[in-house]
Amino acid sequence: MRRLFPVPSLLHLCALAALASLPTCGVRAQQPGAIVLHAARLLQVDTGKLLTPGEVLVAGDRIRAVGTSVEHPQDAKVIDLGDTTLLPGLIDVHVHLFLHPGAEDLQTVEESVPWRTLLAAQAAKDDLMAGYTAERDMGTEGAGSADTAIRNAIDAGLIPGPRLRVSGNAIDILGGHEDAVKYNPAQHVLPNADIANSADELVAVLRDQHKQGSDFAKIYETGHDAIVDGSLRSPYQYTQTQLAAAVEEARRLGTVVAVHAQDEPGALYAAQAGVASIDHASELSAETMRLMIEKKIPAVPTFAIFEYFARHAGSPAAAAREQALLDIKIAEFKMQIAAGIPFAVGSDVGPFPHGTQAHEMTLMVRYGMKPLAVLQAGMIEGARLLGWADRIGQLKPGFLADIVAVPGNPLDDISAVERVSFVMKGGAVVRQ
Repeated sequence: MRRLFPVPSLLHLCALAALASLPTCGVRAQQPGAIVLHAARLLQVDTGKLLTPGEVLVAGDRIRAVGTSVEHPQDAKVIDLGDTTLLPGLIDVHVHLFLHPGAEDLQTVEESVPWRTLLAAQAAKDDLMAGYTAERDMGTEGAGSADTAIRNAIDAGLIPGPRLRVSGNAIDILGGHEDAVKYNPAQHVLPNADIANSADELVAVLRDQHKQGSDFAKIYETGHDAIVDGSLRSPYQYTQTQLAAAVEEARRLGTVVAVHAQDEPGALYAAQAGVASIDHASELSAETMRLMIEKKIPAVPTFAIFEYFARHAGSPAAAAREQALLDIKIAEFKMQIAAGIPFAVGSDVGPFPHGTQAHEMTLMVRYGMKPLAVLQAGMIEGARLLGWADRIGQLKPGFLADIVAVPGNPLDDISAVERVSFVMKGGAVVRQ
């Protein structure tokens, strides 16, 4: 599971450097006067209504019309996508563009930030080609504000990738979840996060990250994780008062705070403080879930990473531990669904290969959610969490033309989202 990432060849380096010039990626692609997309079906995600057939009229970077039949302007290019379903572009609210499969903790130690940034550009392209037109990068794991450069390069059309919200490094306490605790202290191995040990230090770190271009803050609220007598134990790192100070400062800056929280009382402190999302959310108390419903705070389960670690563990003991964590998540997830808390879809992709994270939606259905509910969590709740509810996540006139096509009907087989065959971002065809 945690083998070192192989050293790429010179050919691979050249390929990475040439990203901006790849015509098939849709970077700076010319947008015709109008495009009509035609498919066997179109899903209106908000209502669950399936249009048969489905058509979308795209003009520039926006959707002009949606229906079973739309206007076909004289100069329009018609793209017939056959027996597919048109969906809004996919959204992943928990990604790590600066991580790849292999020893996570060693990537900061052994790989330079410039090298990791090149790999992050490739990861962004892979996610886009898989249909992800918007993402939230939940920490560069020691690469600081390098994600700001990736976001800005995508926005400028220099490299292909999703629309991004970025956090820079996550924020952690001394000796906490990402503070290189297993290394010889005399070596002074750098943490994969920015350290803050008090409310004042949290505010100072948020201000520094915002200065460097972050869109939001990610805070580690629990860790390290352990299984004790069959139960999850993940101690809290910040008090409710400390988290509230961070949330208030983020509000002043016009941003939000998202937390990594596996267990109680950390998740409760996060909900009381009013965070934007509780990611992983393996165990939630009744009071935490009540507050999440009241404050519209979604849980982001991230099943895909837990399954990956369970299947790629380095030893039988590690595999058993990872499987135990996954089993707890599955049981708790069913109770969370029954409680009616909001969900968003995030995969924690990075430690497993970029471009494969749509499997998260398959797992959410396998463990208890209905396909439509998962699609709504992924697109509508995902767009809201990114602050773009008025422009992405639905196929509606005036929204950005971020559109994908999947084979068959995802309401019958959600795994169709793992086989995206067409991708449009902002009116430009990036995969067909």
